[in-house]
Amino acid sequence: MTIHQNECADRTGARRMGAFTICAGFGLILSYVLVSYVPVAAQGAPRYKFDAEWPQVPLPNKWFMGGVTGLAVDKDDNVWVLNRPMDLDNTENYATLNPPSAECCVAAPTILAFDRQGKVIASFTAPQGHGLDVDGQGNVWIGQDTVGKYSRDGKLLGQIAHVPDRQPGGRGVTPAAIAAFRAKYPPDTKAIVGGLEELRVDDAAREIYVIDNYLNGRVLVYDTTTLQFKRGWGAYGKPLAQISTTPAPPFDPSGPPAKDFVGHVTLNFSNDGMVYAADRQGNRIQVYTKDGKYLKEFMLATSTRERGSAGGVAFSADKAQRYLYISDIQNNTIWFLNRADGKVLGRLGSAGNNGGQFHGLHMIATDSRGNIYTGEVQAGERVQRFVPVD
Repeated sequence: MTIHQNECADRTGARRMGAFTICAGFGLILSYVLVSYVPVAAQGAPRYKFDAEWPQVPLPNKWFMGGVTGLAVDKDDNVWVLNRPMDLDNTENYATLNPPSAECCVAAPTILAFDRQGKVIASFTAPQGHGLDVDGQGNVWIGQDTVGKYSRDGKLLGQIAHVPDRQPGGRGVTPAAIAAFRAKYPPDTKAIVGGLEELRVDDAAREIYVIDNYLNGRVLVYDTTTLQFKRGWGAYGKPLAQISTTPAPPFDPSGPPAKDFVGHVTLNFSNDGMVYAADRQGNRIQVYTKDGKYLKEFMLATSTRERGSAGGVAFSADKAQRYLYISDIQNNTIWFLNRADGKVLGRLGSAGNNGGQFHGLHMIATDSRGNIYTGEVQAGERVQRFVPVD
């Protein structure tokens, strides 16, 4: 699908939801309260408006949020955010200098929770990481080196096992060192090996689905009570032991789909028990049963290179969950797909720094009322809400 840049970019470099802005080149007025966006090829797709009154700003205590690497909505429609305080640069932390050189700002705690009105209702500091979910008992699960289970007030309750070594990387690492590590930790290693990318809790089954980045992505399922490994699979539902130790090459739109995940895999599961795994750099979404049986895959925006189009996975709020919502970090847009066949029905948002646009669209979640929440990295470093028009 052709990418249409039909919203103007804020060239002031502002990172937060802006005030009244006029873009003369397009004659487009962005209101302070709500900015509507008409998706491209939107016939049959849901329609949304940007909500500039959520979250409530400024944040308490002069806090400044870092890049958002985890986003979840709990059973009460509170929105939980995992961010990276260490992302702040020296123009964003003046208040931490000794003496302070300006009023703002201070790095926000790693975890922030917002209510429906956008007010901060909980926060705590934990090691920053990647991937977040909140279970039905209010426990907060955070992907770090491993997966940590925390109470609502930040007490560490348990951790899933991680291998004692770290996979070699960076400059100077030799192929022999990589091969030795993979021989020591084959693809069917039950503990977490690589960096965490995504996690989702299945309360009814008392299970947590975890994606680690080892060998470009493995789906691992653990018991939420015992934290013990239960099962896992790779692309196309292949057993973990059959995942290649030679990572897949970069996505090639003219070639066949890669037999293994290409990288940065996320997932979510629908009400009818299907698991949707988005292989971001493979520009595809694969569908499985909860025991890992492969069902089908949808390709998405296959002209996209580098970081890929198939990011986070969320569902529409109707009982049948007719639509998939896919966040796209490379094209900075949300794709609306028909869940039954993967057909692209429309999209929401474009690249830019204004409210309602995205600069590093990373995370996506929905609540019981159909609101969409997004989290950004890069220069975005914010959460936004979009409300249904219909």
